[in-house]
Amino acid sequence: MATTEPHRIAVLALPGVLPLDLGIPVQAFGPDPHYRVTVCADPAAGPVHSGGFTVTAPAGLEAVLDADTVVVPGYVDPQAPPPAAALAAIRSAHARGARLVSICTGAFALAATGLLDGRPATTHWRDAAALQRLHPRIDVRPNQLFVDDGDILTSAGVTAGIDLCLHVIRRDHGAAAANDRARALVAPPQRPGGQAQFIERLRPAAHGVELAPVRAWMLDNLAQRHSVDDLARRAHMSRRTFIRRFQQETDTSPMAWLTAARIDWARELLETTAAPVEQIARLSGLGSPAAFRAAFHRYVGTSPTDYRSTFRA
Repeated sequence: MATTEPHRIAVLALPGVLPLDLGIPVQAFGPDPHYRVTVCADPAAGPVHSGGFTVTAPAGLEAVLDADTVVVPGYVDPQAPPPAAALAAIRSAHARGARLVSICTGAFALAATGLLDGRPATTHWRDAAALQRLHPRIDVRPNQLFVDDGDILTSAGVTAGIDLCLHVIRRDHGAAAANDRARALVAPPQRPGGQAQFIERLRPAAHGVELAPVRAWMLDNLAQRHSVDDLARRAHMSRRTFIRRFQQETDTSPMAWLTAARIDWARELLETTAAPVEQIARLSGLGSPAAFRAAFHRYVGTSPTDYRSTFRA
């Protein structure tokens, strides 16, 4: 009788590894029989000190070279270059086909390998600017909980690392397995407000406050019809000034921001309610059911019905 070997996960403890970040993948994947987790470190780099104690890794970098997935937890000084041997092992593992995952500032180690160049990635919000400055070829997304770019996945700090691990389990073994693990971790599969932890928000985050009241009003009235002229009058600005200020604060146009917000609300309704598609089309302000389906597929890449069957807990 054929048996399936567990998926091998190497958790790489770099110097100054953060204790919580180190524990997250061990706790998330370790009890699951689908995975075999090994904590490893570069023995040539000396003892790995972590938050007042020393980590004794049972394996060296050979675990990285043999792994199906390599997880790099965050570490205290992300701007310090990681050991060259560890970076070489990460590159070799990826070249062999291993999946790479970082938690929090572990993204800096992946960035130091050059493997994130030209890719989207995230890290702890506090360190996102430094990551972008040190590695300008990376598409740093500081407002996302995590980024799944196929064979390389990165997360923000601590609890976002749990989100990402649950997402990996969901990707590997389905929603039921992820939800079971979430219950064991006492981590609800959805954030407060119904936004699924494993789905990034389409609506761009704002980095200005002048038009915040208008954006808040738009969010409270998504089902209504809006025009740029109406929104400009609400902001007491000319149409041209309103468009320019909105672009400055959100890096997108008012109508593009509004459509993304409507898609986000539609996703939340699909995830958390049994409302029919026709009703969600009306509540989200995306028009007729046919127009809603077309817009949803354009932004999300699937139909509302398929999305609901995949993501509704």
